[in-house]
Amino acid sequence: MTARSLAKFVCAAIVGLGVQLVLPTQPASAAPCPDIEVVFARGTAEPPGLGITGTSFAESVRLRSGGKSVGTYGVNYAASADFNHPLNVVNTAMDGIRDAQGHVQFMAANCPGTRIVLGGYSQGAVVAALATMATTPAGVRPEYAANVPPPMPPQIAGHVAAVVLFGSPSDRFMLDIGAPVVTVGPAYLAKTRQYCIPFDNICDGQPARQPNGLHVLYGFNGMTFDGAGFAVGHA
Repeated sequence: MTARSLAKFVCAAIVGLGVQLVLPTQPASAAPCPDIEVVFARGTAEPPGLGITGTSFAESVRLRSGGKSVGTYGVNYAASADFNHPLNVVNTAMDGIRDAQGHVQFMAANCPGTRIVLGGYSQGAVVAALATMATTPAGVRPEYAANVPPPMPPQIAGHVAAVVLFGSPSDRFMLDIGAPVVTVGPAYLAKTRQYCIPFDNICDGQPARQPNGLHVLYGFNGMTFDGAGFAVGHA
């Protein structure tokens, strides 16, 4: 994936509605080994933590968990919008993949009974999906391939109950910007659900361009609640 390609993608993921929502920072799990751990990657330019969609999703998991303990972890990456320095955007996205993988593997090793739910929104959906990759995605230029984190060990898939992605860019979108399509690793496909609001131009197959207003509604339109039901059903 070229620096230019990824920079174009994250640029397209910026929320342009002019509405600022202030959310509390979401800490890592309060309990060392919760029954369910939600690991979520926020969208471009959202403040550190889970982001708007991630917070809605995590709270929905709690509501639907049937009294199970639920921990949260906001993937630690810049969700960069530094488009004047596209290589920085590439590197921070790779940091996000690496951090998500690291936390998932930490939980698998230290809390083997915890069921992990991996999720992401927009740029974060790319991070979350690629965290499950079995091999380096096709189409990554050789000069950037060295910075792509290696796949997680195969046995980690058994600890991940579900992967839930919101507003993930379509194949058409990624190909239009010259980037590899977003691919979930084969060991995770059967437990993955992806949500795309009809006519959200980032995910519904339209040509690549700036996001429309529908792209920011996942935390409010019931899809996070439905996704939480899917996740809890697999946990």
